[in-house]
Amino acid sequence: MSTITATATKPGARRAVARTLAVTSGKGGVGKTFVTANLAAALAARGERVLVLDADLGLANLDVVLNLYPKITLHDVFTDKATLEDAILPAPGGFFVLLAGSGLVEYSRLTPEVRDKLLQIIDQVKPRFDWVLLDTGAGISDVVLFAISLAEQVLVVATPEPTSMTDAYATIKVLATQQERRHIGLLVNQVQQLGEGKTVRNQLQQVVQRFVDVGLPQPVKLELLGEVRSDNAVRESVRRRQLLMEVYPGSEAAQAIRALAAKLCE
Repeated sequence: MSTITATATKPGARRAVARTLAVTSGKGGVGKTFVTANLAAALAARGERVLVLDADLGLANLDVVLNLYPKITLHDVFTDKATLEDAILPAPGGFFVLLAGSGLVEYSRLTPEVRDKLLQIIDQVKPRFDWVLLDTGAGISDVVLFAISLAEQVLVVATPEPTSMTDAYATIKVLATQQERRHIGLLVNQVQQLGEGKTVRNQLQQVVQRFVDVGLPQPVKLELLGEVRSDNAVRESVRRRQLLMEVYPGSEAAQAIRALAAKLCE
């Protein structure tokens, strides 16, 4: 059984319930889980109590990124084979994780059981942490969209590649029209030079203004929360299955993730 004893915030600074942030992407392979895990470590380094919930049900890879071999997963909690407390595991970087199983086809669609269990779990963990990060799947399936709906804030991870931008736009459009989100955070990963993230954000904002804002009561604002340059340190940390924040804390990419954490805590 895990014991939640992560570094606490300063006395009197604890929030009554966690802030919830869904990290998502339109396209797979853009570094969403990498960003989530390292953001959790950066928040924990600031004294925040952080839980990452692997909401990519059935296609989970957070355990691979963190080099963890869990005996208990969300699947065991969903099927009442284990308690939630047993499934919350300490992770490298000073935060905690709730890992999902891989290859479980029963979680490829949103059933009433999956919906109820996820709601129940979020309600149970929010009073115990300062942040709950939901590492969702890519795309706009009903499971992904429901996971995002459980979070107060959303961070869309994209790269400057045209396919990633197109899929990011599709995600933003659905979040704006179906979930009525008017403020969406954006992190641009794998940029070649600083300032490229702003260009990506401006291009997406223009398309949103032209095709999404029409008919909405309020316009959608995309806020560029950060950009992470393409960095050999990132590739090496992923290959080694270690957190960038721990093995290359001085790298440019690690500094960008710390800046993201600081901005979120403002």
